Amino acid sequence: MNMMVSRRGLLGGIALGGAGALLPGAAFAFKADGAALYPSTYGFIKGFVDRRELAGTLAAIGKGQDAPDIFGAGTQAMDSAKAVDGDTLWRLYSMTKPVTGIAAMILIEAGKLTLDQPIADILPAFAKMKVQNTADGSLTDVRDAKTAITVRHLLTHTAGLGYGIVQKGPLRDAYNEQGILGGQVSRLPIPGFPPATPAPNLAAFADRLAKLPLVYEPGTRWSYSVGLDLMGRVIEVVSGQPFDVFLKERIFDPLGMKSTGFQVAAADAGRLTTNYAPFNGALLPIDPATSSIYLDKPPIPYGGGGLVSSARDYDRFLAMLLGEGETGGVRILKPETARLAMSNLLPAGADTKGTFVEGEGFGAGGRVSLPTSITGEGIYGWGGAAGTIAFVDRKRGYRVGGYAQYMPSEALPFQRDFGKSFFADVLAR
Repeated sequence: MNMMVSRRGLLGGIALGGAGALLPGAAFAFKADGAALYPSTYGFIKGFVDRRELAGTLAAIGKGQDAPDIFGAGTQAMDSAKAVDGDTLWRLYSMTKPVTGIAAMILIEAGKLTLDQPIADILPAFAKMKVQNTADGSLTDVRDAKTAITVRHLLTHTAGLGYGIVQKGPLRDAYNEQGILGGQVSRLPIPGFPPATPAPNLAAFADRLAKLPLVYEPGTRWSYSVGLDLMGRVIEVVSGQPFDVFLKERIFDPLGMKSTGFQVAAADAGRLTTNYAPFNGALLPIDPATSSIYLDKPPIPYGGGGLVSSARDYDRFLAMLLGEGETGGVRILKPETARLAMSNLLPAGADTKGTFVEGEGFGAGGRVSLPTSITGEGIYGWGGAAGTIAFVDRKRGYRVGGYAQYMPSEALPFQRDFGKSFFADVLAR
């Protein structure tokens, strides 16, 4: 199943056999000091529960290297009395991308990769790529790529690769047929989306991807893609370790991120949220916590959208970023490498018009604000398909995470407007 689904596809006539959970008449909520410190943010996230639009919402905000303020409202599921808290588990989806980006930067710092190194040095199948003459057009009307795909391209979505959640026509169909997916959603069938069997491992994922044409010439356009998933394969070849093992040993274990991974252990299933689709005043459970697809080991550790984590864990990752590679006395990256990761790495002249990042920059797996941005420069982060969002504001010294579980993310304004509520609090001080 594709990692993200369109609003039309997911909500248009969806029927899950009467499994939809009606919203409750009352919402559970807890308050902490953070709710008083960030009243606009608290009011914003609590409103979704009070209006019976979401089961549970959470915010985690930290200043400098201080302990985070974690506050939220609601429960892990509509049929659960367990309030969300800092240890609740959330499907991160594309918030996985900055983690993969930092993993790549670890290897760059070690001299095992360079930003502008052709990935064909590591994965020879990508040496002679073809490009569609018409984006999303024929798979045979193609030309030779003029530019080699580089590590920089994979990190910044400028490799010209496609995405099953973005492309249309024959290339999208080929991605589905070849199991070149961006993640998983549910065991339940979702009407309007063909069943797809994921590639059995990252090696097969990469080999199959190399045989299909690119959508755009590498380096010329920002186009959301499976680039960070392919980066996972590059990382495991260069490091000599499975991608998930590399993340655990080099990022999660050192930072104490014990609740982060590609699978939810049976012992932790009681902390997992249910993922929903808002529809006609009800929440349809598309991935119930008790039977979640995340309880099984995935065929692929998706570097672009596969992680599950807690707000407390992901805050440790953000604290490391805000500390320029270090937090709690543990250093993951040198300061100069961390700054590079959070800087604008887009190739010169890359077109962003009409994309998610128009007028912005892009670093190692995350959006980067520029001096011309509304917020000014210094922000690095990204969001996920199920409504989550996280970023660091290096200029003001904050790390920020917002958590909810619903798909698609544009069905409600939680992800879109979460940052606005946070900045309203900061500017009010």
